[in-house]
Amino acid sequence: MPNFCANLSFLFTEVPFPERFARAAAAGFRGVEYMSPYDHSPESVAGWLRDAGLQQVLFNLPAGDWGAGERGMACQPGREAEFRESVELAFTYARALDCRRIHCLSGLRPAGVDEARLRAAYVANLRWAADRVAGSGIRLLIEPINSRVDMPGYWLDTPAKAFELLTEIDRPNVAVQFDIYHAQVMEGDLARTIETHLGSIGHFQIADNPGRHEPGSGEINYPYLFALLDRLGYDGWVGCEYKPKAGTEVGLGWMKRGAA
Repeated sequence: MPNFCANLSFLFTEVPFPERFARAAAAGFRGVEYMSPYDHSPESVAGWLRDAGLQQVLFNLPAGDWGAGERGMACQPGREAEFRESVELAFTYARALDCRRIHCLSGLRPAGVDEARLRAAYVANLRWAADRVAGSGIRLLIEPINSRVDMPGYWLDTPAKAFELLTEIDRPNVAVQFDIYHAQVMEGDLARTIETHLGSIGHFQIADNPGRHEPGSGEINYPYLFALLDRLGYDGWVGCEYKPKAGTEVGLGWMKRGAA
C-alpha cells in the first residue's frame, strides 16, 4: 500500500486546526498536508508537527483572497509582483517546516484575457518560482483541478494540459500533483495516464467520485490503482484529500481494507 498522508483541510475537521495534528498521528498517519498554514506562525505549526511526530508533506502557495473567490494567481497577467511575494512567504514556511513540496495554484481564468497571455504568464511565473527555490530541495507542484464540479473557471483543469505545461516550463524541480479524483472527473483513463507519466508526477491525492468522499464510496477502483502504484515502484506520498461521509475516524476503514 502507498504512504498515505492526511489532508488536514479535509480530515479531522471535527476539531480546531491545531488539534488535527495529534488526531492524525493517533489515527496512524505519519505525514500531513493542507491547503494553507498562513493563519498561524511557522513556529506554531512546527511545534504541532514536532509534538505529533509528523512530517510536513505539502501545502499551497497563498491563493489570494480565498473568501472572495480567488484560487491563486499564477496565470493572471499583471499580478507578477504579488505572485513573487507569495512564493517568498511560502518559501519561508517551507524552510521552517522542512516541507519539500509546494503546490502552485494557477488561478481562475480572467474574463477577456487571451489564452496565449494566460499561458505565457503562467509559464514565466513558474519558471521564476522554480529558479527561486532551486537548490533548496523543494519541488513546486502544479495540479490540474476539475472545472466541471469543484472549481468552475479554474485555468489548469486537465492532466493533459498539466503535462504539456510541465514540458514548456522545463525546470527539473517542477512536477505534477496528480489528484485522482479531479483527473477522473475531467478525463478518466487513470491507470494509463499514471503509467505513462509517473516520472513527471511528484505527488498523488485521492478522493472517490462522485461526491469526493473516501475511497471505496464511488466508482474509482482504488484497490487496483494502489496496487498499480506499488507495482510501478512509487515510493512518494498519497494525500487523503476527501470529504468524510460520516466522520473522519469512522471513514478510515478503507485503509485497512485496501479500499476494497
